[in-house]
Amino acid sequence: MLVNKAIFPVAGLGTRFLPATKAQPKEMLPVVDKPLIQYAVEEAYAAGIRQMIFVNGRNKRAIPDHFDTAYELEAELEAANKHDLLKLVQSIKPDDMECIYIRQPKALGLGHAVLCAQSVVVNEPFAVLLADDLMVGEPPIMKQMVEQFEDWKASILAVQEVPAEHTRRYGIVAGAAVNDKLVDVTHMVEKPAPEEAPSRLGVAGRYILTHDVFDEIRRQPRGVGGEIQLTDGIAGLLRRQKVFAYRYEGKRYDCGSKEGFLQANVELALQHPQLGAGFREYLKSLEL
Repeated sequence: MLVNKAIFPVAGLGTRFLPATKAQPKEMLPVVDKPLIQYAVEEAYAAGIRQMIFVNGRNKRAIPDHFDTAYELEAELEAANKHDLLKLVQSIKPDDMECIYIRQPKALGLGHAVLCAQSVVVNEPFAVLLADDLMVGEPPIMKQMVEQFEDWKASILAVQEVPAEHTRRYGIVAGAAVNDKLVDVTHMVEKPAPEEAPSRLGVAGRYILTHDVFDEIRRQPRGVGGEIQLTDGIAGLLRRQKVFAYRYEGKRYDCGSKEGFLQANVELALQHPQLGAGFREYLKSLEL
């Protein structure tokens, strides 16, 4: 059973980044030299996933345009003998990668966004990647999770330890440890108060789910914030199937916040093969 489909919920308005997101999707904000959505797609591709499903909304044309062929740009680069740049542009969408775009008619939450893709996923397991969470690891985080799925044939949630005062920001899971990386989930709650949180294991923006979750999402009433929560659907799935929480190896940048976005830009710039050395010297020159 292979994971060949990934859902990218990209219909959000990005209000925390206004005015930068007034006319462009937050997923197209660049971290160093690539937009957030490209990092997520590259992570899915590195995990062997080839069908990318974007659940988008109005005013999101920049995302399909980014993954489309830019004939005029490619012709200009070829005519100017800028072959390295041409290769770079063409690598954004490899020939064996398929992009599918689905409109989410109303912003009714992450669970609803995932449900919008059911007609494409049908009866297969699938990944969900939130571009707001830029995640870096070796091997890439989704590849780590696909390997876990191949071993367990059950839904896998990426998790990390979060401070007690931050539990209101996450879906929180609890359960029995299988090993030092894996937890057999028995309980899951969306954004609990610290005193009500069953643990400090917060779900990060990466999931591999079985298709049965669609039925569970559809049964859910609107939850926290009046939205249809993916967490509630997964909690329902727990009554029917095993769900595992995986402590991934790597780092997550919360690029849904300005602070996390800036941290990602600085740290990834320092790691950049061409920019890193010069940028590091520049930072040293500042009187911080």
